[in-house]
Amino acid sequence: MLLKEKAHTRARDALAAERRRMPWMAVEKSYVFEGPAGKASLLDLFEGRHQLIVYRAFFEPGVHGWPDQACRGCSMVADQVAHLAHLNARDTTLVFVSRAPQADIARLKARMGWEMPWFTITDSFDTDFDVGEWHGTNVFYRDGDRIFRTYFINNRGDEQMGGTWNYLDITSLGRQEAWEDSPQGYPQTPTHKWWNWHDSYVPDAAPDRKWVEVSDAGEAAFRN
Repeated sequence: MLLKEKAHTRARDALAAERRRMPWMAVEKSYVFEGPAGKASLLDLFEGRHQLIVYRAFFEPGVHGWPDQACRGCSMVADQVAHLAHLNARDTTLVFVSRAPQADIARLKARMGWEMPWFTITDSFDTDFDVGEWHGTNVFYRDGDRIFRTYFINNRGDEQMGGTWNYLDITSLGRQEAWEDSPQGYPQTPTHKWWNWHDSYVPDAAPDRKWVEVSDAGEAAFRN
């Protein structure tokens, strides 16, 4: 069984490497969302980072439990989302979007204890990106003001979402660690060294010396 588990891990790594070599689709249209602070463009959703993951949660009139509840499956995904500081440390932003008005989204987030940014779709964003209903996860990359769609998954693919690693594995840059098989020129840092407590990330700070020692030993085991 251990050999099968290891083979599964290596196959998952290889699949993520293939994702990093997929063609990108330029986003030609402009999209507008409603957020807690008012209108926001798709570019605004990046919050200045290069990568954006957008989960379309099914929360709108017609959903069972509306307006007090979102889709049960989408709610389970929301419950699994890890602390966003770890994604942010890898130049990646995660947001949820739905058709529900902001007042309903704010009320639901407060009751359920969810903290991810959550915006209201106001135009054809969902239908243009294959989530006219139900749920799905789109990934985008920003090059200056140009935006590219780099990945999409829905249905059972969303079961894997929520954890930091699984989110990074569907992005065009991946985890950005030295062990990964990525195209030449992609940003990579020494394996594990960027990890930190979620309240302790400091941009461009050198890794803690003790953590470097510990992670070096961990990396040796990790690659076996």
